[in-house]
Amino acid sequence: MRQQIRFCTSDDGVRIAYATSGSGPPLVKVANWLSHLEFDAQSPVWTHWLNELSRDHTYIRYDERGCGLSDWDVQEFSLDAWVRDLEEVVDALKVERFPLLALSQGGAVAVAYAVRHPERVSHLILCGAYARGRYKRGNSPQQDEIGDLMIELARLGWGKDHPAFRQFFATLFIPDATLEQMQWFNDLARISASPENAIRFLDAFFGMDVTHLAPSVTVPTLILHGRDDASVPFEEGRVLAALIPNARFIPLETRNHILMAEEPAWQQFLAEVRDFLEANKPQASPFVDLTSRELEVLELIARGLDNAEIAERLVISPATVRNHITSIFSKLQVANRAQAIVLARDAGLGIPHR
Repeated sequence: MRQQIRFCTSDDGVRIAYATSGSGPPLVKVANWLSHLEFDAQSPVWTHWLNELSRDHTYIRYDERGCGLSDWDVQEFSLDAWVRDLEEVVDALKVERFPLLALSQGGAVAVAYAVRHPERVSHLILCGAYARGRYKRGNSPQQDEIGDLMIELARLGWGKDHPAFRQFFATLFIPDATLEQMQWFNDLARISASPENAIRFLDAFFGMDVTHLAPSVTVPTLILHGRDDASVPFEEGRVLAALIPNARFIPLETRNHILMAEEPAWQQFLAEVRDFLEANKPQASPFVDLTSRELEVLELIARGLDNAEIAERLVISPATVRNHITSIFSKLQVANRAQAIVLARDAGLGIPHR
C-alpha cells in the first residue's frame, strides 16, 4: 500500500509526521506509542491494518510526538499536548468530519478530542483502549510495582542491541505472534523511540485518566476489547464502555493487544467496524455555511452552555464567542438562542446519539 508522508507543526513547535493512504472518505487513527510511519508500512505487525483500513477510506495516521518520524526532542508529554497534535493533523489535511479510530492509550486522546470537537467526529471506534492508566486503576501494590518494573526495564535495556528487555514488551503486547512478528516488534521498539522517551511515555500513560470526560462523549461509539488482553485488562474496556453513554461493547477472543492478521479476532474487528460505519453514516450537514469553529460553538449552544462556559471550553475570549454567535444567527437566519437550539437539535447536535 502506497502512502504519502508529510509534516505539520503543533502549537509548541513540535513537528508531527502524518501519512495518508488509500482513497475515499477519511478515517483518522489517533497515534499510539510504538509507531514509525515508514517502518510500520513494511511490518507484519501493522501492514494488515494499513491495507484493510485503506481499502475503503483515505486512512490518516501519524507518529506521536517523541516517536517515529515526529520530533523526538520534546518538552511536553501530556494528554492535552496529544490532543493538540491530533487537532493540528486534521486541520493540516482540512478534514472537517471523520470517524476516529484509537487503540490502547490513544483511546484517552480520542475521548478528549471527541468531547472537545463533537461536531467533527462522526464515529468513535476504540480497540484495546482505556480511560484509566495503570496507576489510576486502584490496583494492588503489586500491580503498581509491575508498572514500576516496566519503566525500569525500559531504562535498563531499551536502547541495547540485545532485545531481551524489549522482548518483555513484545510478549505483553502480542503474545500469540509469530517469531517474525516478534522480531519486527522488537526492532520497532528500538527505532521508534529513544530509551529516555520510552520511559517518559510509560510514565505519562500510566497516569492518564479521562473518566471525568468519557460521560460527555455524544458521538456514536464502538468499543472492542480482547477478552484475554495481556497489556490492557478486559475490565478496563468494560469500564470505558460503561462510562461512555450508549457505547456498544464487543468482546474479542484474543490475547493480543495488537490484533494479528492470522487470528479470527482480526476478521471480527473488521466486520464490526465496517458494520458500525455503515449503520451510522452521517447525514449531510444542514449547516454548510458555518465554519468549523462556528459548528463547535453551535454544538455547545445546543448543549445549553452559556457564553462564559463556551469560552472556557474552547479556550477563547467571551468577546470572540459573541462574534461567532452573531455570525451563526445571521447565517442560520434566526433571531435568538432558542431558535438556534431548535435548528441544531433537529440536526442531531447537542444530544446523545443512540
